[in-house]
Amino acid sequence: MSPPKQSSGKQWMREHLQDEYVRRAQKEGYRARAIYKLKEIDERDRLIKPGMTVVDLGAAPGSWCEYVVTRVGDKGRVFALDILPMDPVAGVEFFQGDFTEQEVLDRLLQALGGRQVDLVLSDMAPNISGIGVSDQARAMHLVELAMDLAEQVLRPGGDLLVKVFQGQGFPEFQKALQRRFKSVRTRKPKASRARSREIYLLAQGFLGGQ
Repeated sequence: MSPPKQSSGKQWMREHLQDEYVRRAQKEGYRARAIYKLKEIDERDRLIKPGMTVVDLGAAPGSWCEYVVTRVGDKGRVFALDILPMDPVAGVEFFQGDFTEQEVLDRLLQALGGRQVDLVLSDMAPNISGIGVSDQARAMHLVELAMDLAEQVLRPGGDLLVKVFQGQGFPEFQKALQRRFKSVRTRKPKASRARSREIYLLAQGFLGGQ
């Protein structure tokens, strides 16, 4: 079984190196191609504004943070979390830990100190095992945790942008967002690979605690 895996890995690397967004990120000095997903959504929906407080979940390697800090400016605050380490980004308070663990969540909440958040971003994804049902279940668990956090920290009228993988549990999650926000729209940025099941749900106008 190992030769096909090696071949698949080589093919992925070849495609990765030829990817226009990978090349663009390298040329423009960003940490990852993912920055262009957020940039496109922000430019379309005017999501990030000066002075905002933003929480970025699944932040490593940090390209979304790099973008957000330029948009919120000196008066804004950015809090980021990931299970993986992340090199510092000026203006970002980073926490390393597993978001599924309460202790890690508590550290983030303590840092916020009761501050209401304008925007929660989640680009989290589970480590892929190759077992579709299991991978989808773990992915949905992460987005549900992101929604739970948003309910705890968002100000009324605040927004949530979350990456979701289409499959089992997706329609139910979309409906759950619709009960909590004024509007919920789907976004598939150009930088999101066409064959990927990933899609972003943009939930705007948080209605407050249920």
